Amino acid sequence: MEFTAGGRLEVRITPADVGKRVSVRRLSDGGAADGAFTDTVGVLTSWNDGVVVITRRDGQSVRIAEHTLVAGKVVPAAPARRRGPAATFAELSRAAARAWTPVERERLGDWELRSAAGPVAPAAAGGGDAAGRRAGFTRRANSVLPLGGPGMPLDDALTYVRRWYAERGLPAYVQTATGAEGTQEQLCADLQERGWAREVTAELRIGALAPVGDLDADTGRVALSRDLDAAWLRRYRRTGEPGPHVVRVLTGGPSVWFAAVPGDGGVPAAVGRCVVDGRWAGFMAVEVDPDARRQGLATAVMAALARRALDEGASAAWLQVEEDNDAARALYSGMGFSVHHRYHHYREPRRPDA
Repeated sequence: MEFTAGGRLEVRITPADVGKRVSVRRLSDGGAADGAFTDTVGVLTSWNDGVVVITRRDGQSVRIAEHTLVAGKVVPAAPARRRGPAATFAELSRAAARAWTPVERERLGDWELRSAAGPVAPAAAGGGDAAGRRAGFTRRANSVLPLGGPGMPLDDALTYVRRWYAERGLPAYVQTATGAEGTQEQLCADLQERGWAREVTAELRIGALAPVGDLDADTGRVALSRDLDAAWLRRYRRTGEPGPHVVRVLTGGPSVWFAAVPGDGGVPAAVGRCVVDGRWAGFMAVEVDPDARRQGLATAVMAALARRALDEGASAAWLQVEEDNDAARALYSGMGFSVHHRYHHYREPRRPDA
């Protein structure tokens, strides 16, 4: 990382650069005594009372004492071009949102409040925050999707959000994104400052669709259907007893396909879901029986769905994978998917009696 100007380190950022992508160098914890430095790249999200806060592309906020800065500069907002199809954050966010259709939604400026709540969940032992709460199927359909400003001061918007979800017996979540041009590092920092806790971070990956369809896989045993049946749901392990709200979310979307590989006892050995939306094919809900792993079933499901999406005119693909799912990340990397941006779910502060 190059900071020198005529051989001299310079701090060329000021509080006026809040909101811009910057690169800084600071003295390490050992200070000037060990002569070591630490570099940080991200969005400058605040500079107050001698503390600089930079939010990195992974959503982590780094607090830096101003007096430890030895160099800093503004860098281009757009990261280096990635492999795969060109795509903007806004385009991908809207495509992903259409693939997880909520049961109920409401607009708040350019925020969308989304709910897909099921029956009241059993009270947790000892009561507290979980007692009497409803079960919301998938955070993606039970969180605020901000694609701009809420049309009011942030604190007022968050008060409205918390009340809206409380009325539905759900905890309030805000979904944010980092790591691409136009993402929401500033909102991440603002939420953290207000006590909202980040619970989940996932990658949104993109890739060309044709190579997925060309994968060497036994797709002949994969059955594709427009219908979601009870057998498919028994293999899908992301929910308990699936209610109508689960079915409504899974069957919602522009053009939805379900894949299943027959298994023992009437339960598929593997399943998957694909939503075709214009040029995009979104892959999700890929599940394999633990006893049938390493047999190429996930690859076969992906390839079969990709070929159907190609037939419908799609050319690009996206998927979402949590950052701690190393096996899935390795599989998707081998298929040509690369990270476009990361998204995070921030939960409202816990209630005092929780």
